[in-house]
Amino acid sequence: MKFVDYSAYQKLKKLAKTPPDLTQHVVFNTNRIVNMSLSACSWKLLYSTERVNEDIKNYLCQLALEANVYEKMYNMQNMKVMNFVNGVKSEERAVGHTAIRSLNSINDFSSEAIINVSKLYRNELEKLKIFLSKLNQISTIVVVGIGGSYLGINAIYNAYKVHSKNNRRLMFISSVDSDDALSLLKEIDMKSTIVAVISKSGTTIEIKSQQELFRKKFEAKGFNSKKHFVAITSPGSEIDNRSNYCEVFYVWDFIGGRYSLSSMVGALPLAFVFGIDMWMSFLDGMHDMDVHALTEKDPTKNLPLFGALLGIWNRNFLNYSSYAVIPYSQCMHQYSLHLQQLFMESNGKSTLQNDSSLITWSTSPIVFGTVGTQCQHSYFQAVHQGTEIIPIEFIGFRESQLECDDIIDGTTNQKKLTVNMFAQSLALARGKYNANNNKYFSGNRPSHILISDKLDAYSIGNLLAYHEHYAVYQGWIWGINSFDQEGVELGKALANDMLNICNGKIISSDEIIATLLHEL
Repeated sequence: MKFVDYSAYQKLKKLAKTPPDLTQHVVFNTNRIVNMSLSACSWKLLYSTERVNEDIKNYLCQLALEANVYEKMYNMQNMKVMNFVNGVKSEERAVGHTAIRSLNSINDFSSEAIINVSKLYRNELEKLKIFLSKLNQISTIVVVGIGGSYLGINAIYNAYKVHSKNNRRLMFISSVDSDDALSLLKEIDMKSTIVAVISKSGTTIEIKSQQELFRKKFEAKGFNSKKHFVAITSPGSEIDNRSNYCEVFYVWDFIGGRYSLSSMVGALPLAFVFGIDMWMSFLDGMHDMDVHALTEKDPTKNLPLFGALLGIWNRNFLNYSSYAVIPYSQCMHQYSLHLQQLFMESNGKSTLQNDSSLITWSTSPIVFGTVGTQCQHSYFQAVHQGTEIIPIEFIGFRESQLECDDIIDGTTNQKKLTVNMFAQSLALARGKYNANNNKYFSGNRPSHILISDKLDAYSIGNLLAYHEHYAVYQGWIWGINSFDQEGVELGKALANDMLNICNGKIISSDEIIATLLHEL
């Protein structure tokens, strides 16, 4: 059955004509704030500032049940083939990013697939421990990766950066831009640097070009590049070659790039900087959210499912086309970029999974975000008074990460930061009347708050898994495949053709291409 054919869909369309008016005290009051919250793992969701009521919640839950999301979550977490589109050629793969996070939960009831995947991952982790023990003289890892081989690592590295050990650091090359690479090369000491090449296929233009550039620069300085290069790739790929690397670690085809952070893609660089104990705590955080997403059968208490339903309400019934994620934590300034890929690459689709027909309803919104309070002094003018309504997810913490915060003017800076987050959410919901239109705030601009006690390895693991499950729950309700990314392929293929024309390998009769290349 299609999304628009669910009985709950029609009920919600009617309710969307008269959503709750949050500017009215009879609607938005203390009881609403107290009652509209739920908790899981280390996080609490406060959603009284969303334009929902009990009827809307009930039909959103019915929508999830009609879409059979629990069975699909069970199948995904048990390594069933979920990456497919019926009726056309597709990847037709199992989805296994949650299986590698169940290291401490293998029991007699675990499926054979999960047991086998856990063994594979344990082997890689044991290799990693040995590899890390040999890096006493290494202070920098340069990560050469793009998309899912870069964004998640960068987000978590910056979020936890204050806890780096022995002054270790990560640096990143995620573009074919030579200026970026050459600037970075000026900042590193090659003797104390390892280059981690991360690519499942090993064929991506950006990765191949920058790896070759870095090898040439290392060799020119008299270094044996093999001793300074490590690969993270799929078994049998173009870079699965130990004669060129000091070590090769594996990530398998059942783990998609944007879901790969918990694999060796994230393990090697992040454990290098923060230690293996941090990495295991991070995996535990992800796994506990996996278990919650799978076992909590009440949609109003299932954190990622209910978050996904709020997103669908705003996207498909209130017809808002954007979604902002605003962390009130400076160290999370890269996190929204990871979510941009996670949400838009997963669910920016227009093909129905069941029969490959084109769909007629909206899928992924445009996702963006920067940290508060900076955004309050830039685009929040449009958020509060602009003609487009932008739903927001605020992310905050009760305590500072370093637990060292002076009291200034009667409050800590952490409290000032968190109060600003609450104030923004409240102002967006309630608005403020003024006869002067220039000072009038319409209100009824939806948002919710995710809050935790403190940013640590466990809580950030919870959060990352929350957003992964948020994305796949939405995909299943919309009826799309959240695990492929055909949309990124056409431009890449065309770029390869144009490069082959430039280097004389092929001759093109396409006049448009020839005209464009004339500008080079």
